[in-house]
Amino acid sequence: MPSRLLSVIALLCVASTLHAQPEAPARYQIYGGYSYLSNSLNGVPGARHALNGWDAGMAFVPWHGLRFKIDVSDYFGTNLGAPQRPYFILGGAQYDWHFGRETVFAEGLAGDGGANKEWGENITAGETAAFASFLGAGLDTRVTRHVAFRVEGGYQYSYFALAPVKLPNIPYRIPGLPSNFGRLSSGLVWEF
Repeated sequence: MPSRLLSVIALLCVASTLHAQPEAPARYQIYGGYSYLSNSLNGVPGARHALNGWDAGMAFVPWHGLRFKIDVSDYFGTNLGAPQRPYFILGGAQYDWHFGRETVFAEGLAGDGGANKEWGENITAGETAAFASFLGAGLDTRVTRHVAFRVEGGYQYSYFALAPVKLPNIPYRIPGLPSNFGRLSSGLVWEF
């Protein structure tokens, strides 16, 4: 009887020790959730309007905490009588730091932004493509072994201009047209 009891105690000690070992970071991460952009494309001073939308991304196999990441976001709303529908396709790097059940990360992404054709004031034509970049950070809190809740935010730059009414076909910017945005996102991450 005592040898069986000692065997059970030894097994429980080994199991708890193995559980306490830090897990290797997940090879891939797929993220999806709600996103908030601080202003619309035509949000000049006195007529600023935030946009709501979604954000999705995928981060690939880490190398010493550094991952390649692809991020896609889409927003919608109305400002100054014109529909706003910008979207962004970005790629870059994400660096992770693990602290128990928490993961803190920083990211730098660059790519392309697009928009509907008539996003200017009173449905004026605007450029439909522009350079975009994002610098941010976030926190993942593990909910289960493969699912985490993510909160992230940062600075987004995009340079959209209005389209000319007549030739020559040179885009123009009016004073106050935004190019600096704040972005917040939250959602779920599936790690595998």
